[in-house]
Amino acid sequence: MKKIVIPTDFSDNAWNATKYALELFKEEECTFFLVNTYTPAIANSRFMAAAINGTLIEGGVSLASKKGLQAIVKKVKKSYNNPKHSFRTISSFSLLVDEIKEIVEQKNIDLIVTGTKGSSGVEEIFMGSNTVRIIKSIKNCPVLAIPERFDYSSPLEMAFATDFNRFYSLSELQPLITLAKAFKSVIRIVHVQYEIKALTELQHFNLGMLRKYFDEVEHYVHTVSELNSISKTLEIFSSELDIHLLAMLNYQHSYMEKVTREPVVKRIAFHTQIPLLVIPELGMVPPSNAYKKEQNVLVK
Repeated sequence: MKKIVIPTDFSDNAWNATKYALELFKEEECTFFLVNTYTPAIANSRFMAAAINGTLIEGGVSLASKKGLQAIVKKVKKSYNNPKHSFRTISSFSLLVDEIKEIVEQKNIDLIVTGTKGSSGVEEIFMGSNTVRIIKSIKNCPVLAIPERFDYSSPLEMAFATDFNRFYSLSELQPLITLAKAFKSVIRIVHVQYEIKALTELQHFNLGMLRKYFDEVEHYVHTVSELNSISKTLEIFSSELDIHLLAMLNYQHSYMEKVTREPVVKRIAFHTQIPLLVIPELGMVPPSNAYKKEQNVLVK
């Protein structure tokens, strides 16, 4: 059974992400953890919160959070009523990223599904600040970010952006492989180059390993010239090839890091119109049980 976290601020953007997750995994047994956090204005930190009268914390803000989550569950069951899906609600006096990090570790979560835009709704921002913080902070769970106005479409065409400079482990790529197998998707490996040139020996080796990992999935390699920025290049590539989902690994000097660096977030509008799967760098972090199970399945 998959365990999926969906943070919500009760916005249309968050509801759209919820709908996407329900559609994407409609054929699978899943437990969805709907999470809402709140911090009353008087308490700007956990240190201050400790000194506040308990009745205030459990007051109007807390009640609104719990009722909001109950309303979402009711709405989901009315609209979808999928017997394969179960729901748990978590309302917490905490910072969102801290709460999600704790849930991922305690519940062995497989995936986080979130909207791309925060409550500010500023068009020029690549992603809401909470989404960017989740991507940067969660080191052991993939994050799937859904654009505000994206209508669900099965991910039959998926792009994986890489520069081939880093060796990828099977565990890191497993979320992408699992999705591709489930939907019989085509994976398009896209390499953005500022100046088109031949691959180095190391890049050739890493490409060969990628092909080995994707052996049971239809896949192609595309090399494209950078247009103004990596984000703009990937956006145009995705649009021209009708890509339904873009995946990137998040590690130091990766495309994802370059796109999500704060100065870049403020300067470049990465208006991707498709879901973005951000895969964490496992590195020395022990893979979750879910990763281990998937790896065993693939090896067998």
